[in-house]
Amino acid sequence: MSVHAGLLTVEEFLKVPDPKEGHNELHHGEVVVMPPPKRGHSRIQRRILALLTRLAGADTVAEVEMPFRPLPENEVWVADVGLARAEREQSAADDEYLQGSPDLVVEVLSPSNTVDEINEKMSLCMDTGCSSFWVVDPKRKRVSVTEGDVTKHYGPSATAAISCVLFAGRIQVREIFEHDSV
Repeated sequence: MSVHAGLLTVEEFLKVPDPKEGHNELHHGEVVVMPPPKRGHSRIQRRILALLTRLAGADTVAEVEMPFRPLPENEVWVADVGLARAEREQSAADDEYLQGSPDLVVEVLSPSNTVDEINEKMSLCMDTGCSSFWVVDPKRKRVSVTEGDVTKHYGPSATAAISCVLFAGRIQVREIFEHDSV
């Protein structure tokens, strides 16, 4: 939901007050208030964070709700879970955003997400530095992994083979959705 009239630059966006709940993003120059995640969403984010941290190692930074600036002047987005090379992440000052998309972006679907907005975010991320974009579907217990022009879908009993620029490994899809798996 846009809350300001007119298109804003990132500089102008930085002056917009934070909402009482959730966080602001800047999509095509428009401020969008994103609601806070529900508990199930947050649990899945934490499981994915633990799996990625285990696989990727010390040369990366993984975090939940990773803000980034995918290069155009009027964009600031937040990945549900992001993974970036440590030197890239550390090159951003404390009062700046990660420049370009994280190397790996994970989006956990919520009932309010539309196919169009997920595809738009994936396209934006893949065009600005992301090498692997995951869509995690809690309802269907499925993970879709896009790397380059190829998307692979993994069901709840599958082992997802991941080979992004930062690491290669395998994740049991059930580990993302089971409460005591990580």
